[in-house]
Amino acid sequence: MKFNYIISILIFIPVLIIQTTVVPLVSIGEVVPDLILILLVYYSITEGQIYGTVLGFIYGLFFDLVTGSLLGSTMIAKTVAGFVAGYFSSENKVDIYLMFFNFGLIVFLAALVDQIIYSFFSAFDISSNILMIFFQNAFLPAFYTALLSMIIIIFVPKKRIL
Repeated sequence: MKFNYIISILIFIPVLIIQTTVVPLVSIGEVVPDLILILLVYYSITEGQIYGTVLGFIYGLFFDLVTGSLLGSTMIAKTVAGFVAGYFSSENKVDIYLMFFNFGLIVFLAALVDQIIYSFFSAFDISSNILMIFFQNAFLPAFYTALLSMIIIIFVPKKRIL
């Protein structure tokens, strides 16, 4: 089990580098997909809810430390997102949840939760319309992340190597 955490953290490091350097170049307006969340959802589905929750905590903590964002904001958001995605882990249904459309829906749900919590800490402004904040900071990034996740899951081999 500890070896799985080390492998998932070693895979996280290049994803973090890509997320902070390359992904902003493919943003649409202010909407940026979240590769770290896609990786987190994958591990939450394949390894379980507690694993996903702990991994979300670790990913969020490293992301906050590397990017210099408000310490704890990403950590809390990713922890809850890993917990939510972990509801879809079942040894008998892993293959079903990793199918193209199902994985996209799970990523969308987890990304929506992640972005709502993160927006609460980072983009909360009393003078703004709450529905507009929800749409711009939560729904659009979650939708973009879900679309990208459906493309990525096509290229993931069906045998578990991660």
